[in-house]
Amino acid sequence: MKTIGYAANSSESPLTPLTFERRALRANDIALEILYCGVCHSDLHVARNDWGGSIYPVVPGHEIVGRVIEVGSAVTKFKPGENVAVGCMVDSCQDCDECHNDHEQYCRNGFTLTYGSPDRITGDITQGGYSKHLVVREEFVLRIPENLDLALAAPLLCAGITTYSPLREWNVGPGSRVGVVGMGGLGHMAIKLAVGLGAHVTVISTSPSKEQDAKDLGAHAFLVSKNEDSMAAAGSSFDLIIDTVPVNHDLNPYIPLLDNDATLVLVGQIGPVEGPNTAPMIFGRRRIAGSLIGGIAETQEMLDFCGRMNILPECEMIKMDEINEAFERMEKSDVRYRFVIDMASLSA
Repeated sequence: MKTIGYAANSSESPLTPLTFERRALRANDIALEILYCGVCHSDLHVARNDWGGSIYPVVPGHEIVGRVIEVGSAVTKFKPGENVAVGCMVDSCQDCDECHNDHEQYCRNGFTLTYGSPDRITGDITQGGYSKHLVVREEFVLRIPENLDLALAAPLLCAGITTYSPLREWNVGPGSRVGVVGMGGLGHMAIKLAVGLGAHVTVISTSPSKEQDAKDLGAHAFLVSKNEDSMAAAGSSFDLIIDTVPVNHDLNPYIPLLDNDATLVLVGQIGPVEGPNTAPMIFGRRRIAGSLIGGIAETQEMLDFCGRMNILPECEMIKMDEINEAFERMEKSDVRYRFVIDMASLSA
């Protein structure tokens, strides 16, 4: 299937139009027309080769909402005309213990990323959602609750599940005390989801000016991390802190905020962070953990939860040819809180 997208051709080049081929449908494949695609910080990192290993040209995009246009002969769950979603993964071995436990993101044999990853069968490099069409195996396609606005739902497929998964893993519910560090694409979803689960939510920020925005998103309290008195008074007051900051930063201010046996979970920065002082960890059995997106079953659970609670991200809609400006703005945190590309703006 011939399609068109926007691709980075090197770490220095802007994204420009690219015509390329999607694979012919296998028996268990679904073809989508992409309607909307969220813009994630990971897209920028891969386009700029910040993490190393980027393979060019690369068409980013892994927060995908589309409509089924064709299905393979063995597909049973979906039919043409249905609205569906695809997130950060398009394949895994389906055979290891992690896959059997619905943790495809931890597949022992490596999951296949939606873009920039070798196809499990052909070895061809996958290309993402900044494009008109996508072909993906049935097991990695998700249903969108009918009441959710398709134009706003796309960021749930990464920002949503990335913050929902640790909330579920650490059993957040009524009475839980949750801190959220950083209030961008990930952080604003962490606030909404934790509030939806019944937690008492505090935003922890360096910027006092963000307090009203935090409250508008549903946060119950706001803690300025540069205020030493406030931070000292908040010691041992959180059961879980979700750290969404996507760059290297110092974790030490946050560890003493954890109650005994509580966890600081990193979902933003992939790579080095400032080495933690282990004293508050040892003396309170506090933990630093990491979490990667979520499995397919958990992602569907998150979408269904958002449907029941009517939880949606705050989005700014852009046209496909505005993506380079959006990348520049995202680097400056100049977005409230997630860009979404309207794929109707990409002429085939």
